[in-house]
Amino acid sequence: MSESIEGGCFCGRIRYRLKRRPMFVHCCHCKDCQRQLGSAFVLNGIIEAENVELLRGEPVTVTLSTDSGRPHDVYRCAECQSALWSDYGRRKWLSFVRVATLDRPSDFPPDVHIYTRSKLDWVPLPPGAQVFEEYYDMKALWPKESLERRDRARAKAEGSERT
Repeated sequence: MSESIEGGCFCGRIRYRLKRRPMFVHCCHCKDCQRQLGSAFVLNGIIEAENVELLRGEPVTVTLSTDSGRPHDVYRCAECQSALWSDYGRRKWLSFVRVATLDRPSDFPPDVHIYTRSKLDWVPLPPGAQVFEEYYDMKALWPKESLERRDRARAKAEGSERT
């Protein structure tokens, strides 16, 4: 990667770097995301957990409940409480980086808008955007390279669980 992708929390206590670009970016309009962030939606850059490198500070983990019953671990700054990334389902190998915490969030527009069934009425979506009332078929939308990256990360995690 030729240019650095860095980000951090509001107060500056935590700084991190992405070693690669996210595999895919979601703009999630679900009610959980709206309440957790106090916003109309969240932008999540999906990336292998091993490609999120802490440069300074150590986030705290806050576990939230979900409709599925699987844990949702949110990594936050202990000082300013900025949500930096999440681990949905406590997979440990996949992170959902909050794009707005990156230094250049405009470099990472959403690939899809999901859970638009609960989108706020006054939020317009761009013409031509990939829009889904709920979730979508990853194999149909993710680039081949991103699917391969995800498969490699999962296989690596499953292999390390056996040892």
